[in-house]
Amino acid sequence: MLLDVLVIAPHPDDAELGMGGAIVKLIGEGKKVGVLDLTNGEPTPHGSVEIRARETAAASKILGLKWRENLGLPNRSLEATLENRAKLAAVIRRTRPRWLFAPYWDDAHPDHTAATKLVDDARFWAKLTKTDLAGEPHHPERIYNYYCIHLKAAPQPAFVLDITKEWEAKLASVQAYESQFLTGRDGTFFDRMRDEASFWGKTIGRPYGEPFNCREPIGLGTMEGLV
Repeated sequence: MLLDVLVIAPHPDDAELGMGGAIVKLIGEGKKVGVLDLTNGEPTPHGSVEIRARETAAASKILGLKWRENLGLPNRSLEATLENRAKLAAVIRRTRPRWLFAPYWDDAHPDHTAATKLVDDARFWAKLTKTDLAGEPHHPERIYNYYCIHLKAAPQPAFVLDITKEWEAKLASVQAYESQFLTGRDGTFFDRMRDEASFWGKTIGRPYGEPFNCREPIGLGTMEGLV
């Protein structure tokens, strides 16, 4: 399946947390969106490989995803190695997305920062000729970075996307990961999640928003998309 957008997540649930609203919006606009989880996210206190797979399938259905794969890299020890770069570049060459979405580059979680480095490197490798990588060369136009950070910091995003209509679907997709966010918790996580989305919405005059960044300048062909 060829994609317009490939969202790359260190663990299952990171894509939902960082840009679940954007995924729903993009699909609603007719874009072919896929999510590639780099690891299975296990072990965790209340999860298992089988549980996380079921939760990921449920979340994907809520978001409306028709393409989701797992690269099978090790959780907790994710590294931007040459071997992993080749694996990710091969997926990029196979799916040929216009845009890549990766975690924000500054984070306390080593898997997240490794994932961002891996995406940057694999994007470059995917365009190479005279290589033993499978598929034809392809260079995605842009990498955008979503926020799903463990670092206690105040983001300064390049833009904020209005996800007011998509908020309930985003919330439901995160709640699908019961082993991560419902087991043994008092529900305040979802209150904070709503507060954050409300804060970003307020910055653009909308009820809910998601922040994004980009290392490269963002060009506009029209001002009509601004809110």
